[in-house]
Amino acid sequence: MKIHFDDFPRRQPMWETKMKVRLRSIAFWTIFVVESITQFSTSAVSAADRVEFDRDIRPILSDACFTCHGPDAEQREADLRLDLSADVFAERDPRIVVRGAPDKSELLRRITSKHDYEQMPPPEAVRQLSDRERQLIRTWIAEGAEWSGHWAFQSVQEPSIPMVSEEVRIENPIDRFIQSKLATSPLSPSPTASRETLIRRLTLDLTGLPPTTSEVDAFLADDSPNAYEKVVDRLLASPRYGERMATAWLDAARYSDSNGYQQEKTRTSWPWRDWLVSAINANMPYDQFTIEMLAGDLLPNATRDQQVATGFNRNHMLNGEGGRIAEESRVEYVVDRVETTATVWLGLTLGCARCHDHKYDPLTQNEFYQFYAHFNSIDERGNVDRGGNANPVIDLPNSSQIRRERELLKQITLDEQAVRVATSEENVAAWARSVEQQAGVPVGQKWPAIAGLPEAVMKSLQVPEAKRTRDQRGALREHFQKTNPAVQKAQQKLNQRRAALDRHRKSYLETMVMRDRKEPRKTYRLIRGQWDKPDTSVELSPSTPAILPPLAENSPANRLTLARWLVRKDHPLTARVAVNREWQRFFGQGLVTTTEDFGTQGERPTHPKLLDWLAWQFMENGWSLKRLHRLIVMSATYQQSSEVSPLHLEHDPYNRLLARGPRFRRTAQVIRDQALAVSGLLVEQIGGPPVYPYQPAGVWQEMTLGKITYRQDHGPKLYRRSLYTFWRRSVGPTMLFDTPARQVCSVRPSRTNTPLHALTLLNETAFVEAARVFAERIMAEQSQPSDRLRIAFRRVTSRWPTDAELKTLMEILVTTRNQYQSDPVAANELIAIGEFPLSGQFEPMELSAYTGVMNVIFNLDEAITKE
Repeated sequence: MKIHFDDFPRRQPMWETKMKVRLRSIAFWTIFVVESITQFSTSAVSAADRVEFDRDIRPILSDACFTCHGPDAEQREADLRLDLSADVFAERDPRIVVRGAPDKSELLRRITSKHDYEQMPPPEAVRQLSDRERQLIRTWIAEGAEWSGHWAFQSVQEPSIPMVSEEVRIENPIDRFIQSKLATSPLSPSPTASRETLIRRLTLDLTGLPPTTSEVDAFLADDSPNAYEKVVDRLLASPRYGERMATAWLDAARYSDSNGYQQEKTRTSWPWRDWLVSAINANMPYDQFTIEMLAGDLLPNATRDQQVATGFNRNHMLNGEGGRIAEESRVEYVVDRVETTATVWLGLTLGCARCHDHKYDPLTQNEFYQFYAHFNSIDERGNVDRGGNANPVIDLPNSSQIRRERELLKQITLDEQAVRVATSEENVAAWARSVEQQAGVPVGQKWPAIAGLPEAVMKSLQVPEAKRTRDQRGALREHFQKTNPAVQKAQQKLNQRRAALDRHRKSYLETMVMRDRKEPRKTYRLIRGQWDKPDTSVELSPSTPAILPPLAENSPANRLTLARWLVRKDHPLTARVAVNREWQRFFGQGLVTTTEDFGTQGERPTHPKLLDWLAWQFMENGWSLKRLHRLIVMSATYQQSSEVSPLHLEHDPYNRLLARGPRFRRTAQVIRDQALAVSGLLVEQIGGPPVYPYQPAGVWQEMTLGKITYRQDHGPKLYRRSLYTFWRRSVGPTMLFDTPARQVCSVRPSRTNTPLHALTLLNETAFVEAARVFAERIMAEQSQPSDRLRIAFRRVTSRWPTDAELKTLMEILVTTRNQYQSDPVAANELIAIGEFPLSGQFEPMELSAYTGVMNVIFNLDEAITKE
C-alpha cells in the first residue's frame, strides 16, 4: 500500500525534531487504518444518485474488459467492443445490453454467471469485478443504459458557477465550485491560515524562496483589505517567479546537460532553459508558448529566440555509443517527441499505440504514426556529431562576439572591394597592353613563347582587346590575379580576414534546435514498433487522432499546423491538461490526479465543472499563466489552514475535497534554495551555463566506469539556485531527492520520505555550510542566546517560536555546546565544512554549537513542509 505523507497534523513538537523524527506515529497509523478499512472515492454513488455511464460504468469496463473487448483489434475477443455504443447496443443474438432490461442483457448474465466457461472476466483474469461493480452495471441497465462519451474528449463548455451558502468565505468562483461539493460531505472549509503561514506559503509557491523578515513584517503591519493581493502581485512580478515555475517544465521537457547512455557527453541545452525562464517571466501566452516550443523555427521570419524555443523537443537523450545504429536512434528520438508532446499537451498515453492499437483509449497504431509524421522530417541523422550536440544547431554569439563579427565583416567588405578594384577590367587591360608591348609582336600575328604565360593567356593576348570573348577575358584576369603582387597582397589580406571570421564563429555557443529537411521523409507504420520493419504498403501523412478535432483544412502538414491545432479553443484536452498541471503546482495533486493520463484508465476529475471553468477562463483570458496562478492563490480554498482534524482523516485523507489547505513536502530544490537564502549565501543571477556545486567525491567516476570526473566549482557558483545545477542523466545532483532522472517526460511529482532525505539535509556540505554561515550572521546581530534562537527560528519559519519551542531550542544549544567543548577537534571540523571563509569573530566551540542548532532549525518539519 502506498502511504501518502501530505496529510499529517500541522506541526511536530520540538522533541520530535530533536530526535530527527519525521513522522508522527499516531497520524501514520491513523491513516494506515483508515486506508485499510475505507476506500475513499470522490465518485462514490449514493443510493439517491443516478448511475452515470462515464463516471461509474466506463471505468469498470475499461479496467476489467477493454483488454479483450476494447480498441486493440489484435487482442479483441469475440469480435466485440465494449468501448463503442454501436457494439454494445447492436441488434445481435444475444443482445449485449437491452436498455431497461438487465435480465435480457448478455453483459449482465456473463458478469454474474457462476459457470467458469462463460464467466466474464474469465476466472483466470487478474482483474475481477466486485459485487458493488456488478450492481452498478445492473442499475445502469435498469435505468436505461444512457451512454456518453469519455469526459476528456468532449469540448470544453463554460459551466455555470454554483450558488453556495454565503456563510462560508468566498473570494472567487473557485471557492463556489469547491464549496458546492463540500456541501455534500460532512466536512466544512477550514479557517484561513495565519498571516505568517500565508505569506510563507505564497512566497515559496510563487518564487521558490522564503519571505524575508522585513517582507513578513510589512505584510503583518498592512491592515488594508488588499494587503494579501498586493503581495501576490509583487511576487508575480518578481524575476524569481520564472525561475520557480521553470523547474516543473524542465522535468516535463526531460531537460539535462548531458546526453545519457554510456558515453554521457555534455551538451549545450541551457540556452533553452534561459529562454524558458524569460518566457515565463514575460507571461508569454500559453498558446504562443506552445507554438514556439513545438514549431518556432517554422514561424515566418523566425527570430533566434523562437528557434531556441524549439530546443524543448531536442532535450531527449542522444545515443553516441560506437555500436549504435544511427537510424534506430533517430526513430527513438522521434518516438520520444511524440510521447512527450502527447503527455504535456494532450494528457494521453499515445506511446502505448506505437506497437499496436491502444488497449484502452480510441487511439490506433496508424494514428500514432500519423502524429509521428509531424516530427519525422527533422534534419537529423541519429548521430552525435558536434561534440555533445547533434545537428540541427543554431549559433548563439554574445553581444561582444556579435560586435567582433560585424567588425570583421566590415573589414572583409573593404578587402573584397580592394580585390575587385585591383582586378578591374581597366587594370587587366592595362597589364595586357604592357605584355603586348614587351612582346614586340603586333596583335594578330603569332607570338613567340613568353616565359610564365600559359598558352590560353598567350592566345587571348593575340586577340584584339575589343574582340576578346568572356572566357578569354576571364583567362587574362585569372592569370593577372595570380601573378600581380598588388593583387596577391590584397587577396591574401582578404583570405586572412575570412579565416579570422571562421575561427571567430567557431567560438560561438551553439544549441540544438528543430529544423526540417528540405525533402520530407516518408512515414510508414512500424510493425511492432521496430525501427527496421516499416509497412511500406501504405504511406502515412501527418494527422491527428480521429477522436479529436481534425487539423485545419488547407494548412501545410507540418509542426506549425500541429502546434496551432493544439491551442484551438475547440480542442478538448490542451487547456484542461494545462490548468490541471498548474493546479497540481499549488495543491500537490491535480483535479485529475493522473496528470499524465486523461484517458479511460486515468482518474476522473474530482471537480469536473471547476476543471472546465478554469480551462474556459484560461482560453478566454489570453492563455495567461500569471492570471491563472493569481486566480488560484487568491481563492479562499488556497488560503485555508492546512491543519488536519480526525474528521478530515476519516472522510478525506487525501484532501481531494479540499476542505483544508495543501500540506506536503517541499521539493528538494526549494529546500536547498531556502537554506542558501536564509543563510545569506544565495547568489541570485539569472541564466547562464550550469554550475557544479558540492558533491561527494567519486560519484561520477563510479557511474561512468572512471571515464568522467566531477570538477567542482568555487566561489559564487557554489551558491546559485538549484535550477542552474549541472544535471547528468546517469546520476542527477546528489543533494536532490524525489526528482526524475529526466530520461523521459515527467509531469507528476514524486514525494517520498526516507532516512536518506534526513541524512542529506543534516550532513550534505551545502546545508552544513549554510547552517554555519547562518549561525555567524545571527551571532553577529544578537548577543543573547534566546534572542539569537528566536530570530533564527523566525527567519526560517516566518513566525516566532512558542515558549515551549524556545525552551527546547535552548536545551539543544546547551547539549550541543557541551558536546563540542568536550571534543574541540569535532568542533573545528564542523565549522571548517564548506569553502565560505570563516569570519574569525567567534570562538570555535560556541560557533559549532550554534551551527548544530541552525541545522536543526533547517530540518524542522515546518521548514521543509508546505504549511
